Amino acid sequence: MTSFKQMLDFTGKVVVVSGGLGLIGKQVLFAFREFNATLVAADVDEKRFRELFSGFDNVHFENLDVSKPSDIELGVKRILKKWGKIDVWINCSYPRTDDWSRSIDDVTVDSWDANVKMHLGGYFWASKVVLESMKSNGSGCLINFGSTYGVVAPHFDVYAGTDMTVPVAYSAIKGGIITLSKYLAAIYGPYNIRVNCICPGGVYDRQDERFVKRYDELTPLKRMARDYEIAMPVVFLASDAASYITGHTLMVDGGWTVW
Repeated sequence: MTSFKQMLDFTGKVVVVSGGLGLIGKQVLFAFREFNATLVAADVDEKRFRELFSGFDNVHFENLDVSKPSDIELGVKRILKKWGKIDVWINCSYPRTDDWSRSIDDVTVDSWDANVKMHLGGYFWASKVVLESMKSNGSGCLINFGSTYGVVAPHFDVYAGTDMTVPVAYSAIKGGIITLSKYLAAIYGPYNIRVNCICPGGVYDRQDERFVKRYDELTPLKRMARDYEIAMPVVFLASDAASYITGHTLMVDGGWTVW
């Protein structure tokens, strides 16, 4: 008889979270920890890692900058050498330039190119290297982080009067990540590898109160997400409970995209 509870057990599985020290990434690591995974936070700030995960014997640090292809290759090799395999890889990093938040009329060619290369390019190279290692193992799961703004256009009115906006590159990159995930699902499916994409809506992080109020009003659940609410959908997609789900884009947005 099938044990449904057992489907969420990650005992013996190695789960890597790229960008694992960010707002959402750290919650993803906290969640997987409760399901017995061996965890690797692939990020660039070891001091921050020690602050968050000191004393957690099943959470480990790997210095890896997803915006640098050579760094990805070396980092993945180190992880494979230490743990022997990667069962789950989650692309949750958010690399960007200092001028990321410029309005569209101020975006430069160099800024556009740099952000697309770092973010979309970084996700691609990490996926390519990791999926090839999974291919030789005959199984694996990869999850990319997209966004609601990779699916629908922004409501620019919610940013009025604030210093906030949605960079044009963000929408282009996240849309690309969603389509890339479908491509990868199709090409690696025959090797028992699943690739899915999760698209969070707005996550509360002490934003301007005017923005938060407007965002809440446009969301069926009438509030922004809490950072931890993104974590369990990721665990589900990575688990055996989702063993027949691949190429899927899971919206975790409080209903933002229903309208």
